[in-house]
Amino acid sequence: MTTHDGAVLAGARVATRLPAADLDRARRFYAEKLGLLPADERPGGLLYRCGGVDFVVYRSTGASPGTFTQMAFEVDDLDAVVAELRRRGVTFEEVDAPGFRTRGGIAEIDGNYPSKGASGERGAWFRDSENNLLGIGQPTH
Repeated sequence: MTTHDGAVLAGARVATRLPAADLDRARRFYAEKLGLLPADERPGGLLYRCGGVDFVVYRSTGASPGTFTQMAFEVDDLDAVVAELRRRGVTFEEVDAPGFRTRGGIAEIDGNYPSKGASGERGAWFRDSENNLLGIGQPTH
């Protein structure tokens, strides 16, 4: 079905897919480190739900290069979430690139999408057990 302006997918739900070489290892990581349990599963795939959005971790012979953010969580208190994940053994990435630097694993990012009503964002990144790069962000006002 198309609309008059061609926005075929404008009303679609979006679901992220993250590859895993070892699905059991990934399940343990998501449970032990992130506190997430699958909402459903099938052979070769684990379905998770966060904030009304689905994402799947699936068995794959391919691997993520881990060079870009593949999925991000938006939270209300980045410092508290980062502290808790560190307590659970999650290691946060340090980035030092032109115009972008983390300090203590957290970056202050100027500007944000105007529709979000924030002046910027704070962010942190970590890798799951399968080398997928995941982000956590908190809009700033």
